[in-house]
Amino acid sequence: MPLLLDVVAAAHSLWPLSGAEEWDSPGLTVGDNACPVSRILLAVDVVDATVTEAIAVEADLLLTHHPLLFRGITTIAEETYKGRLLSRLIRGKVALLACHTNADVVENGVSDVIAQALGLTGISPIAIGATPAIGIGRVGNLSAPETLGALARRLGKILPATASGIRVSGEYDQVISRVALCGGAGDSLLAERAVTDADVYITSDLRHHPAQEFRERSLVTSGPALIDVSHWASEWLWLETAAQQLRLLFPEVEVLVSDARTDPWDFVVVQ
Repeated sequence: MPLLLDVVAAAHSLWPLSGAEEWDSPGLTVGDNACPVSRILLAVDVVDATVTEAIAVEADLLLTHHPLLFRGITTIAEETYKGRLLSRLIRGKVALLACHTNADVVENGVSDVIAQALGLTGISPIAIGATPAIGIGRVGNLSAPETLGALARRLGKILPATASGIRVSGEYDQVISRVALCGGAGDSLLAERAVTDADVYITSDLRHHPAQEFRERSLVTSGPALIDVSHWASEWLWLETAAQQLRLLFPEVEVLVSDARTDPWDFVVVQ
């Protein structure tokens, strides 16, 4: 069996830490590098449900997209939820590794997987990074034009369902050929040329004022429609690709993908 040290090194080879944003905190949070790893559980979030699942399936490593410790904390006492989760992981002998923005920018990363699932061609980053193939977000062309409504419905079949569903700003029948997208929160890319030149921009966590101002400007200068999807759902799609990459590197290790829905919303009331 590989050691945790080997799995972490492989993860950092697949998703180099050099690709992480400055504000991010990916990497190993809990674990002994000398411990063997025979089972890995992948999830988007470190929450009660995924920690419980990791302990229940006797995983040696919980690999998540989102880090548990984004910013400095002063206590991990168990009366705090982060302290409780960390204590449960340690007592359950489950290591914790996060691959966040470093897994967003790479080929076959979070945004790349969505672009591939939509069948986009000529895929490239919205904002190019160290090489032309690496960078935040993705933009590409549909194999054949389709309406905004049809694209949104197809996206709904690709992503796991959530209470918040899929929100769309634009005309149902407007024709879409070029698509820009960013898994997770992507309103920071609204002003990028690759986004404004597209027919639609797909992302998550679009706030009222940035979305409203963007659409109002589009009425004057032209610009893309907007599709807002669940943050969790947009990133969950990547987990199976990441799991398959790890299975190829460590065929003796069982790699599982959690289907726990860690989207924070439980239901909506339609008015």
